[in-house]
Amino acid sequence: MPFQKPEISKNLIILHITVFVWGFTGILGALISIDAAHLVWYRVLIAFISLYGYFLFKKISIRVSRETFLKLFFTGAIVAAHWILFFQSIKLSTVSVALVSLSSLTLFTAILEPLLKRQKISGLEIFTGLMIISGIYMIFKFESRYSIGIISGLLSALCASIFSIINSKQIQNRPAPIISFYELIGAWVWVSLYLLISEGLKAPVSLNPSDLFFLLILGTVCTSLAYVAGVAVMKELSAFRVALITNLEPVYGIILAFMFFGKKEQMTPGFYAGAIIVLGTIFLYPYLKNIKRKPIPKTPIG
Repeated sequence: MPFQKPEISKNLIILHITVFVWGFTGILGALISIDAAHLVWYRVLIAFISLYGYFLFKKISIRVSRETFLKLFFTGAIVAAHWILFFQSIKLSTVSVALVSLSSLTLFTAILEPLLKRQKISGLEIFTGLMIISGIYMIFKFESRYSIGIISGLLSALCASIFSIINSKQIQNRPAPIISFYELIGAWVWVSLYLLISEGLKAPVSLNPSDLFFLLILGTVCTSLAYVAGVAVMKELSAFRVALITNLEPVYGIILAFMFFGKKEQMTPGFYAGAIIVLGTIFLYPYLKNIKRKPIPKTPIG
């Protein structure tokens, strides 16, 4: 086994813990009793306040231009829609169904990113898309009782794809925690407006002690802390390695769902066949893409 620097080994452990924590997000969404919109409202409120505390502790300036603020603020609306749809998917189906549906993020990004950047869609991305579509179709076919939950999960993945592509441009000019901070503020404002229009703020939202406890974990550990840790490891690890390990999130989430909810998370064989196709394709995609990028070695002329 090749020797690895202690810094790389340490960051690999941190990244795996971070991805495991992200996988735990779905469990918390199922455990919290309030509806998806109010859940996201509390989550982003706790997250940006705790992130602001991090900036104060580290004495990091959070000043940005008006133009940047507006871009991040409006991107926050897409972030909010992504989270609401994700937790709604959990409420309408199961954690496993929601996580596998969210895995279609790779499909949407493979299609949207070349279109938005006016680039040609590669054959590998078309193949990847077709494989993921076939897996999702199989899940739809065998888990039709969760069709609305699956659609919510797919729409959540679409929103995640859009703001990820937007952030891929923003990250070139400013630190990721700053981007996250202003997008979280934007998300909180947009969810507040949504709740105000739908009279959600006027309706009594009772938080029992367990809801409050889980929301605090969700907002701090699973959002602010995990996000900062996820960004920090990129100093030592390659983007390819980070992307590959991040693909373990739905795997961790599904395993945790079985541990917490048992038979409630038990699906038909057709679901697992579809899930294997989707997750297997997602794991295979970065490997094939990496191989495709490597130049073919020239054969020496003897």
